[in-house]
Amino acid sequence: MLHPSKPSAAPCITTVDEFEKLADYSLMDSLNTDPDSTIDGDDHLARQVFSGHFVPVTPTPLKNPVYVTHSSTFFNELGLSNELAFNEKFCKLFSGDLSATREPMRQVGWATGYALSIYGREYTQQCPFGTGNGYGDGRAISVFEGIINGKRWEMQLKGGGPTPYCRGADGRAVLRSSVREFLAQEYMQVLGVPTSRSLTLYVSKSETITRPWYSQQSQSTDPDILVENPVAISTRVAPSFLRVGQLELFARRARSNTHPRALEELRMIVSHLIEREYKNNINQNLAFTVQLVELARLFRDRLTLLVANWLRIGYCQGNFNSDNCAAGGFTLDYGPFGFCEIFDPKFQPWTGGGKHFSYFNQPIAAEANYHMFWKALRPLLEEDDKALKEFDEVRDGFEQAMNKQIQKMWAAKLGLKEYNSNLFEELLQLMINSKVDYTIFFRELSHIPNDLSALKKSFYIQTSQQINAQWKSWLQSWRDLVLNKGNSTETSKTMKLTNPKYTWREWLIAPAYQQAEEGDYSLVKELQEVLSHPYDEQSKEIEDKYYRLKPKAFFNAGGISHYSCSS
Repeated sequence: MLHPSKPSAAPCITTVDEFEKLADYSLMDSLNTDPDSTIDGDDHLARQVFSGHFVPVTPTPLKNPVYVTHSSTFFNELGLSNELAFNEKFCKLFSGDLSATREPMRQVGWATGYALSIYGREYTQQCPFGTGNGYGDGRAISVFEGIINGKRWEMQLKGGGPTPYCRGADGRAVLRSSVREFLAQEYMQVLGVPTSRSLTLYVSKSETITRPWYSQQSQSTDPDILVENPVAISTRVAPSFLRVGQLELFARRARSNTHPRALEELRMIVSHLIEREYKNNINQNLAFTVQLVELARLFRDRLTLLVANWLRIGYCQGNFNSDNCAAGGFTLDYGPFGFCEIFDPKFQPWTGGGKHFSYFNQPIAAEANYHMFWKALRPLLEEDDKALKEFDEVRDGFEQAMNKQIQKMWAAKLGLKEYNSNLFEELLQLMINSKVDYTIFFRELSHIPNDLSALKKSFYIQTSQQINAQWKSWLQSWRDLVLNKGNSTETSKTMKLTNPKYTWREWLIAPAYQQAEEGDYSLVKELQEVLSHPYDEQSKEIEDKYYRLKPKAFFNAGGISHYSCSS
């Protein structure tokens, strides 16, 4: 089974006072503060950060915040009472106001810097100073770290206002992008795809910001109007928010010896990564170089499995740079993401992403990010020849490991015990030629149909007799393999746990954030419920609304079929 079982209920935390007592700040307590930072966190102007692992920053509170939604599922996992989401003090805290927090919580959050690499090439021009010392969490501010229900979690405000890494921007997030990220994180979780999680979403009743976006019925590639958007803050949660780009930043400084403690700071953040994300998998009594070899192997396993899962469900990250690659091996940064409807290996929802971050190129992008991870850690092994050789061998095995995971995934989607390259390659071409809906096709296939009629529910075009004949031949070959090597009922059941029925369809998401901008959150909550059960058969009403082909009116529609990163 690929999607997770429901967690058991945890002891219930009903007050903010109880929540505050869970705080435990391992990052701020064990890593280095930027020596040029302020104690009180009043550090909101773009500047260079030359050393240290984090900058203390106070969030900028929302004006007149109101509740939009929260994840009751995740609250239950954490042992938080659902009533807390409506609590005034809790609302203040997660809409950016830390002024009333009490120890062991702190009245200051933190932001981190990282480097940028695209497809294995290092960049600095994104930094306004041209040095790479101004790139990092421009509007993401962590405000809590602690142990809840036996696990360490970090809570981060997306849209919490400017930090030293804001590059002159306002540090805000709009309600549109906040609704998308909130829904997407929880959807990915129930799909069984490792991801950051959603906690709460609050919006300002009075604060707005101007962003470029698309006019109604626009088919423009780039946004063609400016719109006023309500300001929102969503809280995302993860064991840590350490990124490959963070490791790179410290490795670059160590290679160029930018300051006397550069190599030590690299070692410190890698040790912190092991503690935060791999503590249960790596024996920390081993020599540090041996730990690094195991870290490289474990991260490779996580990253290759993650990308295989992305392909399984039709997800495209859109902008899979190293700074958007979580070192813990989960999905992070839901900005220019999308889900493939009409099957296209070149699918790319982000107008600025190009083919290199398209749907089927994600394994290549993952390897490029893994290469930067390997490159960043390598200076820490240079005095241990044996460990260095093993470390390099793990890197060299990435492509093979990635291919193995992908082939295993395709076999599972097709209900096969083993990957069949000829069958798959033929299917791939038929799917492209018939313009199938990726999710509907594999869900209908999961019923192990006798003929082509059921699969045609997923076709966006009327196919020729020649293509129909090819489909019938393929279907018979596939059925022979499935039925000869397993029980059809059990195979169908397993396939339905691999191939979701309900997917993310942007044309059904857009009305939710549009209504939310008018103060109506009912569609947001409806989507939360529908997307919480993506593998299940739901009511006929839900099926008629959410299990259908994309209407032609939304083909090539700006903000639906494609969108900029404006958020």
